[in-house]
Amino acid sequence: MEIYDQIKNDIAGDYYQSNYPNDGQRFVAWYLRNIHNLDPVETKDCITDGAGDKQIDAVYIDDQAQTIYIIQGKFYSQGTVNAEPLREVLSSWIQIKDLAALQDAANERLKAKILDISDALQDDYEVSFELITTSKLTEEAEKDLEAYNNQLSSDEAISASIVLVDSEGLKFRYDEALNRTRPYINYDFTVESGKYMELTIGGTKAIIAALPLKECIKIPGIKDGALFRKNVRQSLGNSNKVNKGIAQTIRKDSKDFFFYHNGITAICSKLHVSGNTISTQELNVVNGCQSLSTIYTCSEAVKKAEDAYIMFRFYEIKDTETADKISISTNSQSAVKARDLRSNDKNVLMMKKAYEQKYTDGYFITKRGENVNTAKYNTNHIINLTDLGKQMCAWHSQRPTLSYSETRIFDKNFSQLFHKDYAPENMQALKELMDEVKKCWVPENPLSLNTAMLAMKSYMTYHHLFAISVLFDTVNNMPSDSVPSPAKVLEDLKNNNLMEQAISMAGVALNMAFENSLQEAQDNGKVFSPQNWSKANASINAIKNSVRLQYSSIGIVPGGADMKKRLQQGLKLDNSDFEARWTAD
Repeated sequence: MEIYDQIKNDIAGDYYQSNYPNDGQRFVAWYLRNIHNLDPVETKDCITDGAGDKQIDAVYIDDQAQTIYIIQGKFYSQGTVNAEPLREVLSSWIQIKDLAALQDAANERLKAKILDISDALQDDYEVSFELITTSKLTEEAEKDLEAYNNQLSSDEAISASIVLVDSEGLKFRYDEALNRTRPYINYDFTVESGKYMELTIGGTKAIIAALPLKECIKIPGIKDGALFRKNVRQSLGNSNKVNKGIAQTIRKDSKDFFFYHNGITAICSKLHVSGNTISTQELNVVNGCQSLSTIYTCSEAVKKAEDAYIMFRFYEIKDTETADKISISTNSQSAVKARDLRSNDKNVLMMKKAYEQKYTDGYFITKRGENVNTAKYNTNHIINLTDLGKQMCAWHSQRPTLSYSETRIFDKNFSQLFHKDYAPENMQALKELMDEVKKCWVPENPLSLNTAMLAMKSYMTYHHLFAISVLFDTVNNMPSDSVPSPAKVLEDLKNNNLMEQAISMAGVALNMAFENSLQEAQDNGKVFSPQNWSKANASINAIKNSVRLQYSSIGIVPGGADMKKRLQQGLKLDNSDFEARWTAD
């Protein structure tokens, strides 16, 4: 089935027909759900299409990838389209550069997203304009795409790129998402005499070659991503710093490209050399996706680059498991984040040692991507450094507004959060409390939370955790900057059978704070951005006030006096169980 027919069949389903008014929106929603893997609530929250959308059909902000996706969809049945959709994308880029003017002219959904975009840009997020279409660009439009990307890559104000996801790209990404196919690319590389050598290492055939850059743009599967089937990630566009650097070298120092670049790693099921031809079967590039994609987008400059080479490592690998291991291992040179640098910090290692001594059947994961044998360890006693950092930020620093940002936690605020003498019982308590919180953030929505909050569960669960600490402050009549011991909180909730009640009260209070802020903005004629609210300190005060109001109101409802008494007794802590919050802003 052609991808157009596949999508048309999918969007005829009840979900798309009930939630979106036309096939254009349904197509964008299909893409968000199937390619970006968003749930139904998150998907609907991203859609901005409609009158006043200013050529922006959807906005999705991925905090983990630190990327703002500006999506324009064209659901066409015809085979090709001209450059008009590209010009619309370019128009949206120009408008993004003046957010204030864009907000004045935008519809209400886009106005809210502009606040989120502004906040993300301040944190140096990259912008990826995704043009998704069920057709192909004409030859002239392809040239325009290259020109527009060159224009964007030279912009110093905003790090941005245009990514075309046409019918071929959609099909590959869809198949990739379903893990249904493994593309088979057979290709013959032309090399120069004296610039390659054959090796056999541990019984595995290998070839090391200096390949002319001009040969790279001929390799099939770069444009649609099929060449990178086993790579750990697809192209990030030419907007990030590494890819910009690659493009700069191609244009200015191409003769030295071989020396500046780490090279490409490719695997294939069969490898053979005859004369100056390297023949490959079932070719996959497992390390070098960003480089080859950038080389491809700079094709005109590459064609003019004389004496420009790149190192290729070809391995003949026939079993899937070994191929996967090579893909993971050879991508270790990817940009190292602050969180990765902290995995071997002495305080972190001492925390790990203390936790694993306390919970001998447990494991403290400090490295990103670390595999843990769940048969060997108690899954209830496996904690993750990243999750712990976010939980401590919400609880001890009382700043759930910062929990979304790994950069802030593991760079700016690391020394304030991670202490070598931090009790293992507190680490475990934060994990268990968060596990209980997450049970409320499911599609069934047991607490009847606002759907806009459910769309931000990766942010708002930390606000929920924070609200629990505020509840204990309130019941114990402690100052607002006091923080209860997580271990003592967990002990009280378990011993007095109040876990469900406390989680529910904190969640309802959070929901009340959110809806009150939303109503206040509407009453004052202001744009309300849920995501922006979740990152603003105003949400902290709103949650505190809501928790206090809810607790003080318990006594006036039927049976409330008994419940309030039970809470006062069951959530009682000593003053010594509290400490001042850890400064993180």
